[in-house]
Amino acid sequence: MDLSERLKSLPEMDKPALCQLWSELFKEPVPVGVRRELVVRILAYRLQEQAFGGLSPASRRRLRQIAAQIKNGKADPTAERQRIKAGTRLVRQWQGRKHTVTATPTGYEYQGTRYGSLSEIARQITGTRWSGPLFFGLKVARPKWNGARNGH
Repeated sequence: MDLSERLKSLPEMDKPALCQLWSELFKEPVPVGVRRELVVRILAYRLQEQAFGGLSPASRRRLRQIAAQIKNGKADPTAERQRIKAGTRLVRQWQGRKHTVTATPTGYEYQGTRYGSLSEIARQITGTRWSGPLFFGLKVARPKWNGARNGH
């Protein structure tokens, strides 16, 4: 059976068959309390991982960092600033004018001046305090919570 067929068959398998496949793929029993839907998803990932390869070492390191930050109570480790490669150009139209910023190994360059953050440049352009990543479209603004949920 090819990979595509195996993946399609997972949701149709009964619990003993899923547990058997888990044991074959992970060399240990399914952890107690894991819901069936999650077992199916994990098995699907493992089958694809075996066929196509797993995460890069850099991705594994980053995931371990995020897990450690969550464990240590950091509010939102995924909200950290996005890494931009040196040489990347960010372009933003603001009040009819095009502004171009170039990422450098140590910060950013805008109009011949070096800056340590995109927020400094956004402030220079707008004259007000802005989140640089938000201003340059690298981050989406989250709606502010006003106490209402689901329109109530």
